[in-house]
Amino acid sequence: FYQFPIGSGFTATVGARVRQDDMLAMWPSVYPGDSVLDIFTYAGAPGAYSLNLGAGAGLTYSNANGFNASINYVSANGGNGNPSATGGIPTKGYTGGIMTQASAETFTAQAGYAAKNWGAAVAYTFGQNVGFSGTSTAGSLLTTATYGVTATNSIGLSAYWQPSTSGWVPSISTGWGYTGYSQASTSRNFGASVNQTAASQSWYVGLQWADAFVKGNTFGMAVGQPTFLTATSVAGTSPNDAGYAWEWWYKFQVTDHISVTPAIFYLSNPSGQLSTVGTTPTGNNSTAGVFNNFGALVKTTFRF
Repeated sequence: FYQFPIGSGFTATVGARVRQDDMLAMWPSVYPGDSVLDIFTYAGAPGAYSLNLGAGAGLTYSNANGFNASINYVSANGGNGNPSATGGIPTKGYTGGIMTQASAETFTAQAGYAAKNWGAAVAYTFGQNVGFSGTSTAGSLLTTATYGVTATNSIGLSAYWQPSTSGWVPSISTGWGYTGYSQASTSRNFGASVNQTAASQSWYVGLQWADAFVKGNTFGMAVGQPTFLTATSVAGTSPNDAGYAWEWWYKFQVTDHISVTPAIFYLSNPSGQLSTVGTTPTGNNSTAGVFNNFGALVKTTFRF
């Protein structure tokens, strides 16, 4: 992609392969995006900050007072020149174009404020025919099993604060997200029922201690709820889909180019409602049972 200034405070971006966050005036989090669990990399709102990747363009504005604004468009299928669709729903084998019914597009608007050591932003993202791949990243199985979505409307509220000097007080990043889904056949679990609607939420809080114990090392922790369905218009149903996620990690900076990060993580009810009412690829119900997941790992990172 190509990025260039336009006048005072404005920056334009256009490209054949550009990601949503490349065209934002600010990222409303200081929690690292390469910790352990992917769910903590979306500022608490995977629907609003979907990180959609494809052909796109955007415009940002920022001034010396810290206020900023962004607007951008991304077509995940922009590299495919076969944009036919049937009845408003992309037909198998026809997924392409820009601003078509089969482009898997997102349109994002963000307004924010970035001071010296804190910032906050509100974002809105409209998605068309993106399914749940871009709007419920790392969500529950019930959320990702829902199919037939033609439109999503997502809101994200995110903020961060970090101390002026490193010490015992950590930086704090937090965010909350809401997504409404329309024209959804709301899941194999609830039965095939067309033209339904659904809603999901997510949130997180991330803490990070710079120069923890040893200068150059970093300690971090995050907790939250990945995307989970909170409502559906299917008669007689009430989603019980929530679960929690938690991670702890300590990053040893061995050299300027090598770091070692031992970590532990915990997932409470990671399959959501489908832990108790599972589904098979054919849509038949099966009994699965509730389970939790605890894990540990050591990650080594090389930077060149």
